Amino acid sequence: MYVVVNGGGKVGSHLAHTLSQKGHDVAVIERRQEVIDKLVSELPRKALIIKGDGCNVQFLQDAGIDHADVFAAVTGDDDDNLVACQLAKLTFSVPRSVARVNNPKNEPIFHELGIEAISGTTVIARLIEEEATVGDIITLYTMKKGQLALVEVELPTDRCVVCNKHISELNLPKECVLVSVVRGDDVIVPRGDTVLEPGDSVIAVTTPDQEDALKRVLRG
Repeated sequence: MYVVVNGGGKVGSHLAHTLSQKGHDVAVIERRQEVIDKLVSELPRKALIIKGDGCNVQFLQDAGIDHADVFAAVTGDDDDNLVACQLAKLTFSVPRSVARVNNPKNEPIFHELGIEAISGTTVIARLIEEEATVGDIITLYTMKKGQLALVEVELPTDRCVVCNKHISELNLPKECVLVSVVRGDDVIVPRGDTVLEPGDSVIAVTTPDQEDALKRVLRG
């Protein structure tokens, strides 16, 4: 996968380093010379570092945006991140644009324009909420502008109403598909004859309005 990152600060540097370590090809666009000097010393040699403005078409082209699979704008300026993602998405048809959002109030604007927006404040809030509902139902990822949700339900270790039953026997909500069952270190692709066991973590795709119905079926 080829990823172009706009912004070489702490977030951009860490992102580029992590992706490179995982074997992906990365280009970083950064306009501050002192930051570029640091990137040169920290990132693998194969990483491409461009001095310039990620809101400028020329520098995006220099970074190889034409064949990028993902564009990530992670500067500390929401306006710059929005403009850069719009250029990547509309001008160069990059399949996926992801933006760092510094002010959570700006998050809806990014979503409305079809840009995946990540706000640190929002992530922290979700982590707090999830910690408060451990063993309940956790939304892992929301897809297609909120129309679908990837969720996880952990089955209880006692009084499990669906354990020792075949999945085909369960009265699952109509808009729900079980995609995997995590059992210890094993990941099981569920079929109709798969039997659920206490403590299993069930991963499912469903619509947000069916999450409670799914929980009722799996946890009683």
